[in-house]
Amino acid sequence: MDVSILPDPRERLPLPPHDFHVLLTLLEGPRHAYGLCTAAEEEAHTVRLEIGSLYRILARLTEHGLIEDFAPPRHAEGHAARRRYYRITPFGRRVAEAEAHRLEAVLRHARKQKLLPSGGSR
Repeated sequence: MDVSILPDPRERLPLPPHDFHVLLTLLEGPRHAYGLCTAAEEEAHTVRLEIGSLYRILARLTEHGLIEDFAPPRHAEGHAARRRYYRITPFGRRVAEAEAHRLEAVLRHARKQKLLPSGGSR
């Protein structure tokens, strides 16, 4: 595949914090919307994904090719069988990685300006 035709992930930066948290959560594996809400809350403790706004986020990330939705697993029953599941795409992974590097640079600058202790300790 000709990599020159692939979009540059930096074109999607900076990511809104909620979008980045959704991508981070999907790096762990596919999830349905409610599973994304609970997992992001448990992991980050800094972001709250409301189910109403989450569907707008999912639609935007899908539109930009960062995630994709798919039918539930064949063994799913009950509510799980009616849910849409989402997974990160290879491009979404590249965008998440680029955002992590961008944030790392921001933190380096904040440490240089003495907003944070050097070395990442509190």
